[in-house]
Amino acid sequence: MSRTTFFEVEVLDANTRELLCFLDKVEPYSTIGDIKSLFHKSYPHWYPARQALKLNPKGKLLRDDEILQNLPVGTCAIMYFRDLGPQLGWTMVFLAEYIGPLLTYLLFYFRVPYMYSHRYVFTSSPHSVVTRACVCHTVHYMKRLIETIFVHRFSHGTMPLRIIVRNCAYYWGFSAWLAYYINHPLYTPPSYGDVQVNFALVIFAMCQLGNFSIHLTLIRLKGDGARSRRYPIPTKNPFTWLFFFVSCPNYTYEVGAWVSFSIMTQCLPVAFYTLLGFIQMTIWAKGKHKAYSREFKDYPRFRMAIIPLIL
Repeated sequence: MSRTTFFEVEVLDANTRELLCFLDKVEPYSTIGDIKSLFHKSYPHWYPARQALKLNPKGKLLRDDEILQNLPVGTCAIMYFRDLGPQLGWTMVFLAEYIGPLLTYLLFYFRVPYMYSHRYVFTSSPHSVVTRACVCHTVHYMKRLIETIFVHRFSHGTMPLRIIVRNCAYYWGFSAWLAYYINHPLYTPPSYGDVQVNFALVIFAMCQLGNFSIHLTLIRLKGDGARSRRYPIPTKNPFTWLFFFVSCPNYTYEVGAWVSFSIMTQCLPVAFYTLLGFIQMTIWAKGKHKAYSREFKDYPRFRMAIIPLIL
């Protein structure tokens, strides 16, 4: 009958190297998450989501699911702690990011006091494109909120509060900037009138449906569990056929929606926001594409990250 070998874990401050906590008789199959919970008992204000543990002060963070006995340590393990700061769950993160733009845009659309000159308070634009743009913008963020609450499944991961503030400033600020110009009393409608607006409106609607379809496909894939993990493939839904060509069609549709919104409004700030969004989503898509290629040996080689045949 084999005897269990227990571990001793010393948790040091990553900056000062001061001993913060000594954990005795830690089970060898304990996870980093378990160690964080034990550490939390000694320091209640540092809940597990705030903790970052490393084997080296300048090394990479240990994942919560890593097992102690599988780490390159002896029975006397030394870990270095760093405080990640206040955290917020992903659901609340996305709600905070999306509710702001939704409401901010509507303030400009209804021209509440102090948005424009006093004589324009609660007036409406004579251009139909302004109303259509408001409907599109509202639908876009309402869809995001609905997906956050009913579609997306989040792990127990969190985001630092300081990053949330930065992200909210980005989304809320750009929404206000776009809304200010689109709903401005001196706004000039697109050069080609209703033809341009209606064309963009159709593309926008298709991209929204496509994005939603991809999110449903991805969440069903996650629902199968880790043991049957596989890469996403097209389904009978035509909107998912973009999986034949790119790894992240949700980003492709998202960019398409903002490009169509730019065409519809013919507004330079919208085009600039679209460009920034495209750059960021390309970074995310390329990272996901590399991860798929690394994990699955049979991953389709002709797939690109975000733009078919190009990028």
